[in-house]
Amino acid sequence: MKNLLIKSDNIKGLNYLLKEKKLKGKIDLVYIDPPFATGGNFTITDGRASTISNSKNGDIAYSDKLVGKDFLNFIEQRLLLLKELMSDQSSIYLHIDYKIGHYVKVLMDEIFGTENFRNDITRIKCNPKNFNRLGYGNIKDLILFYTKSNNPIWNEPRDKYTERDFEKLFPKTDKQGRRYTTVPIHAPGETENGKSNQPFKGILPPKGRHWRTDVETLEQWDKEGLIEWSSTGNPRKIIFAEEREGKRVQDIWEYKDPQYPTYPTEKNSDLLDLIIRTSSNENSIVLDCFCGSGTTLKSAQLNRRKWIGIDQSEHAIKATINKLETIEGDLFISKPEYEFKDFLEKTTANNV
Repeated sequence: MKNLLIKSDNIKGLNYLLKEKKLKGKIDLVYIDPPFATGGNFTITDGRASTISNSKNGDIAYSDKLVGKDFLNFIEQRLLLLKELMSDQSSIYLHIDYKIGHYVKVLMDEIFGTENFRNDITRIKCNPKNFNRLGYGNIKDLILFYTKSNNPIWNEPRDKYTERDFEKLFPKTDKQGRRYTTVPIHAPGETENGKSNQPFKGILPPKGRHWRTDVETLEQWDKEGLIEWSSTGNPRKIIFAEEREGKRVQDIWEYKDPQYPTYPTEKNSDLLDLIIRTSSNENSIVLDCFCGSGTTLKSAQLNRRKWIGIDQSEHAIKATINKLETIEGDLFISKPEYEFKDFLEKTTANNV
């Protein structure tokens, strides 16, 4: 499939993908950052984007006037179409704010199923604010993460350990100076049959627990010096810091918005890199039907994914094309080639 940029209302664009492009069940990853029901407009003045709604100056980049039930109906129509496009191994990340997000979550529970809800991710978006308000300062929004099934693409993301992490998580040092920690070799739950309840060095697992692996493996670990015995004869598995790729990514992310965005509510490219690398594979199709400045599309290109972007804003399309043109291409990353469809002007340009 060729990359595709569509200038259109996204209902029309999504239906085009379903009916004309025959992409039902072909999209592996959806990221969308729709309007947040703020009740205002976002503008661009002399090439600089407003970061708040209801700006009185500049050209309107996009309108965010839908609120309440009208907004939820707007989102629901698009989510239903997106679900049809999504493959069985797909994920969807919906970026929203704290004022409307809980209503959107109920909607997504109904469409994708509560069993496919994975995370409510807190995204720290800015530095602390010191202006007066009735309530605590708001430095976050949220990302609702769902999958279409119980078998999605998942490339485990890892954060690198800091020096402080090493000192805290791997407090011991062996004779070669390697940092390590130890973990129990037993786990909760008894097993009546099988190899995880047999004696190891004459020791049975504590009452109500079982060995984490079979005794033969425990014997091999001990032979290789990977079991540490306490002064009271308690065995624990040695884990070296050098063996760990990093720490698991948690559900609070600090990816602050660009200080000088080219388009309102432009998102941090590192945020999209994390999502795309985690929930898609090379040559997967990534779809963003509120593509704004094109951050998702550029990240998909740089991570060697196929992509589709849809937006009806003239400013958004210009910002997206400009952002894609910053990709110079090299031995590993190709310059983006894509088909452009303009349903608003009823014209088509190919091979941009």
